[in-house]
Formats: sequence, structure tokens, C-alpha cells
Amino acid sequence: MSNGKGVSGKSQALDLKNLLLERRKFVKALGLVPLASVVSGISGCDGSGIGDSSSTSSATSSTSSTTASSTSTSSTSTWASGTTDLITVDYPDDSLFESSSACQVSLTQSTTEGPCYFQDSTGEDISLGLSGLPMQLCLRLIDSNCEPLENYTIEAWHCDIDGIYSGDTSDSDDASSFNTGFCTNNEDDALASTWYRGQLVTDDSGRVNFKSCFPGWYRGRTVHIHVQITSEDMQSTLVTQFCFTDDLVTQIFTSHDLYSSRGDQDTPLSGGTDTVFPASDYDVFLLTTEQNSDNTMLAYGTIQLT
Repeated sequence: MSNGKGVSGKSQALDLKNLLLERRKFVKALGLVPLASVVSGISGCDGSGIGDSSSTSSATSSTSSTTASSTSTSSTSTWASGTTDLITVDYPDDSLFESSSACQVSLTQSTTEGPCYFQDSTGEDISLGLSGLPMQLCLRLIDSNCEPLENYTIEAWHCDIDGIYSGDTSDSDDASSFNTGFCTNNEDDALASTWYRGQLVTDDSGRVNFKSCFPGWYRGRTVHIHVQITSEDMQSTLVTQFCFTDDLVTQIFTSHDLYSSRGDQDTPLSGGTDTVFPASDYDVFLLTTEQNSDNTMLAYGTIQLT
């Protein structure tokens, strides 16, 4: 797999890294069980891709359920191509999430964690220098009354533009479920890297902002991003996934110079065959997307917990 990958230093400050690691150690010491159901499984795979689960969990958890979100895309296919250094615009302010004066979001549904998770303390820029379509990923966390939830840890992870996950678990405090060969395809650069995974703590607006690149696809899955939320007191956890419209994915994988060599994804969201998202009513898992003035992508969504 040729993608100009290089192992880069983690961008998160040491004090945040230690805080997050201590939180994980605290949970493991208490033996706490996440309140949102986590289902891990492996679907068939070969060198062309990997899968998360052979079953779908789209039912609402007893403690949580997903934010409905529309997706808008630019009519142009001229997207930026390169590293996150090409992101020259600032993150939008919190009005980004205000679709109306009333609270009109759904409670967030849980989905499978999949076999490719391991805890990593990378902070804002989870791309670690890889190239792709640079993307701002802005997430807001609120409670059932639409009040922001501060000091929650939000983790995000996804595959690279070729459908491969990073796999260097040497510094991870939680890699018990990670299937190394399955997720990395035993690629040397993946085994030596932690790209496209990291975590941040929500601010007083309930918000985190990641820098990344638009994910690739692998066999049996539509393009997606994994998200996990853990409360400050470690008493609740939500594991879910977000996705993109088929039109946007097709545009990128048929016209972008770094994605088009693989062609369009083999499992469109609308086909009803994705192994995680439901065959219908999947709009609740969609991230809203826009093209920034610098031709990078803005993807955002609200996560609501009870």
C-alpha cells in the first residue's frame, strides 16, 4: 500500500495524555461495564478490505440513542488533496450546531465497536501527517435537555484512505479487543503507526474538534467513523458510528486524485447491505458536511445522551 505514510509524533500534550490514561486505568480497575451495548465481530475479509461485524445493532440503548443530521455537499468536485496543513480556515463557532431555536435532536443510538479499536491518546490532529482529503471533524455532546456536557472524553477512529487501520498498540492502555492482523492486513506502516485515532475532552460547550482526512472504504462496509464517549466519572459509555451520503462518497472516490484509484465503495449506504447501519432510517447516523473555502471538508454532528 503506497500512501507516503510516515510515523509521526503524537500531538497531544503530555498532561492530557496522562489524564486520559489514568481514566482508562481507573475504569479497568473498577471493572466497569459500558452502559451502551458493544458487539464485536469479524466479517469475511481478504487483502482488499476488512469488516467490523457480521451483525447490526441499530436498536436504541437503554441509556442512549442518534442525532438526526442532514448532509450538504458542494457541487464542485475540487477538493483539497494533501495533509491537514492545507486546512487554513478556523473551526466554525458553536452556531454551527444550531439548526433552530428549539432542541430538535434524537438520542444517540449505539452501534458495534468492531475489532479495530484500541485506546490512543493522540489529540486534535489524528492524521499524524498522512495525506488525503483534509477534514475538520467537529462534534458536540449534549444531554437530554440539550445542555452541553463538559469534561467527557470523545474518542474517534477510522481507517486510512486505503481501508486499513493503524495498529501500533505498544502505548495503548486498552487494546484487548484489537485484532491486529485483521485490521492492519499486517502492513508494516500500519503496524508501526497510530494514525486516524485519538481522543479529546469536551469543553464547556460540549465540543471537540479533530483534524483528520476523509476515510477510505473496505469490503462490506460503507465509509464510516467510529466514536466512543466516556463520562468524567467513568459511569457511562456510548459507542457509535457516523457515515456519509452515497453521493458524497461516490464523488470523492471517482474524482479525487488520492481516492479514485480504488473506485467507488462496494457497499453503499442505500444498498441496505452494510453490516452495521440499518437498511433504512440510516439518516440519523449521517454527518453533515460542507466544503470549506480552502477546499477542505467540514464534517460535524451532535451527540445526545440521556
